[in-house]
Amino acid sequence: MKKKISLILFTFITLTFLIANLSLASYSTVTMSVVEEPICTIELGENSQFEKRLIEKNLNNKEVTLQLQVTNNETSLKPTGEIMLVLDNSNSMLNETSTGEMRKDLVFESAQTLVSNLLEDNTQLQIGIVSFSSSESNEATIEDATLVSSLSNDVSKLNNAISNIEADGPRTDLQAGLLLASQQFSEEDNNKYMIVLTDGVPNVAIDSNNPYYSDTTITQTKEQLQTFENDGIQITTMLTGIDDESYVPNGVTKSFGEIIEEIFGTPENPTVGNFYYVTDDQIETTITDNIYNDLLPVEKTLTNIVIKDYFPEEIIDNFDFAYVSDANIGEISAEVNTNDNSITWTIPELASGQTATVQYTLKLKETFDSSIVDKILDTNEKVDITYNDFDGTEQSKTSDVTPKLRLTEPPAVLPKAGTTLLIGFGVLAIGLLIFSFTKLSILNNKMKY
Repeated sequence: MKKKISLILFTFITLTFLIANLSLASYSTVTMSVVEEPICTIELGENSQFEKRLIEKNLNNKEVTLQLQVTNNETSLKPTGEIMLVLDNSNSMLNETSTGEMRKDLVFESAQTLVSNLLEDNTQLQIGIVSFSSSESNEATIEDATLVSSLSNDVSKLNNAISNIEADGPRTDLQAGLLLASQQFSEEDNNKYMIVLTDGVPNVAIDSNNPYYSDTTITQTKEQLQTFENDGIQITTMLTGIDDESYVPNGVTKSFGEIIEEIFGTPENPTVGNFYYVTDDQIETTITDNIYNDLLPVEKTLTNIVIKDYFPEEIIDNFDFAYVSDANIGEISAEVNTNDNSITWTIPELASGQTATVQYTLKLKETFDSSIVDKILDTNEKVDITYNDFDGTEQSKTSDVTPKLRLTEPPAVLPKAGTTLLIGFGVLAIGLLIFSFTKLSILNNKMKY
C-alpha cells in the first residue's frame, strides 16, 4: 500500500513539473507586437491638451511604456484697452525721501518704467496721462487737473510728457484728477483702467475747499472712485508719503489715518479696486511689479483636473501594471482600482506654461491566459477628463483612442527528440497515475469485504 501511495505522489509531482515547464515554455516562445500606436488627444481650450501615447516598446521583455500628459499651452496676454495714469503733482512730491531721492523722481521714473513695460510689443494698449494738485486762481474746480497726454501707444511721447510735469500745486484735489482722467476714455467697448499715484491726503474737491480735509471733500472723492468702478473702470491706487497718521488738520476732527481709510479703505479691504499704502522705499517695486501684474489678464489656469484611465479586463488579468515614476504635478492612484479597472489622476491647478506627466508600464505576466494569443488587445478602454476651464466652467471630455497590442506564437514545428521524450514521459506518467488510482480503488473495495 505504501509503495502505491509513494508512486502516486511521485507521479503527481512529475505532472506538476511537466505542466509548469509547458507553461513557461509558452511564455518564452510567445512574441508581443504593437499593432497600432495612435496618440489619444483631448483638446482643453484653444491651445491646451491632454495626450496619451505609447513612448517605449521593450518587446523582447514583453513590456510597453505609456505616458499621460496634460499641457497648458496658453500664454498670459498683455493688457488691452485703455489706461489713464493719474499723477499727483502737488509740491509735496518735491520732498526728499528716506532713500535720499526726491519723491517725484521715485514715482515718475517708476511710472515711466511701467509705461515702457506695458507698451513693449503691445500695440493693443493706449495710455493717457493726467496730473492733479490745485490751481492758484481756480482752486476746487476741474482746472485743478491737467491733461498731460491724450491716449497713445508712443512710449517716447508718453515718457517725455511725464518728465515735463512740474510739481508746483499747493494742495491735493484728487477728485479733479479722477474726473478729468475719466473724460479721456473712448466710447469703445474695451478694457479701461485708471492708475492713481499720490503722496497726499485729499484736502480739496470740486466746489469744496473750505475747510480743507472736510467731510464734503472726503465724500465727493470717495464717491468719484466708486462711480468709476460702477462704470467698469478698474481702479488701482498707490498712496505714499504719509509720515503721521495721527495728525488732525485745522478745522476738522478727523486724523489723516481716518480720512485715508474713509476714502480708500485699507489694502486688505479697499473701497474700490486695489489699494497700495506704502512707504517711500516700496514705491518702485509697487509700481513696476505689483501694479504691472494687476493689469495683466487673469492667469489662464486649468483647475480641478481629474483624469480617469480605464483598462480592459484582459489587460488587468494578463499584464502587470507599474509606474515608471510619480506624477510631477498632482496625485495619482497608487494602484489600479479593481472595481472599475481604473487609475485616477487629480491635478488641482495647471498654470499656463506648465506640463504634467506620468508614465506607467504594462508587462505580460508569465501566467497569462493563452486565449488572448492572436487577439488585438486595447491597452486602454477609455480616458475620461473633467476640469474647470479658464472661466471656471466645468468641462467633461472622453476618448477611446488607444495603442493596441498582439501576442503571437511561432508557427508549429516538428518536436525535437528531447521534446518528444518529455511529452512521451508525460503521457506515460499520466497513464501510470490513472492505473495506480484504479488499482488502489480495487484494493480498498476488497479490504471492505
